[in-house]
Amino acid sequence: MTASKEILLSAYPVGMPTSDTFTIRDGAPAKAPAGGVALKLLWLSVDPYLRGRMSQAKSYAQPFEPGKPIYSGGVAEVTESDNPKFPVGSLVMGIMNWAHEQGHSGEGLTKLDPALGWGKTLSPSLSVGALGMPGFTAWVGLNIHGRPVKGETIVVSAATGAVGSMVCQMAKRKGLRVVGVAGGAEKCAYAVEVLGCDACVDHKDPELKAKLREACPNGVDIYFENVAGVTFDAVFPLLNDFSRIPVCGMISVYNATQAPEGPDRFPGFWRAVLTKRISVRGFIVFDHAEKQGEFLKEIAPLVAAGEITTRETVTEGLENAPAAFLSLMTGSNFGKAVVKVV
Repeated sequence: MTASKEILLSAYPVGMPTSDTFTIRDGAPAKAPAGGVALKLLWLSVDPYLRGRMSQAKSYAQPFEPGKPIYSGGVAEVTESDNPKFPVGSLVMGIMNWAHEQGHSGEGLTKLDPALGWGKTLSPSLSVGALGMPGFTAWVGLNIHGRPVKGETIVVSAATGAVGSMVCQMAKRKGLRVVGVAGGAEKCAYAVEVLGCDACVDHKDPELKAKLREACPNGVDIYFENVAGVTFDAVFPLLNDFSRIPVCGMISVYNATQAPEGPDRFPGFWRAVLTKRISVRGFIVFDHAEKQGEFLKEIAPLVAAGEITTRETVTEGLENAPAAFLSLMTGSNFGKAVVKVV
């Protein structure tokens, strides 16, 4: 049996995190607190937003504390329970420490209903991926803030990532022209051949702006922002009147330590927002928690039936979770990044 371990934040990184950002130490046997449960971690979600929590900068979520465990979405088996909602042996999903074993208050945990096919037709890992926070984020950003209309053009940055891949498929089902932006020929081919994008442009291509313009002959009505940087620069001139920009993430600048060089382009951006009547909306998925049931009712059957494709980059072993996160920061993962713990 694997000895119990846990992963802590060593210190706040400056710029790109490294392996020294993390500390692995022996973990204590888990006991259920009063009213809570003891958990054995099975799957762990690795997501870009975690970089923002490795900083004291003010944000929508509390920062991690150096010397204390890192935590994110996870799936676990209940091994001891003082809570009738979560009997021993049940699978639960929620925010969990990066640790093989842990006591948990039970707050925020969701029991995975076996009747929905969890562990059979649906891998439990999907509860932290396509049917969890990333999939719900895609659904909220597209439907609530993107406000899609059949026949419009949407550009999706990070099109083969956990969120982007879901946006592409949902948008295509709604009758939009879907143009992905991804890194490399393999990912672009996947976006077109598997996700159903009408076109995909490589953000590493020196002709990015020209090729994106060619792929969007009628301009851009929705830009689903996951990346910022050069991708936004290429999309910006193509935005139509009354276009919408759901701002989900900006992974290209998460490790920046200073403002980019060059002239201040903010006045030009702000003028375009005014003259083109562009809607720019940052959103955090938990602001729409009341919609999660609607999301699952629509999307879970499509995932179970294979009508929406899911892809995961699976890293095995809790001790390799930091490496999985660092891979995510460089864009070398494909689809949803998850760690198979046991």
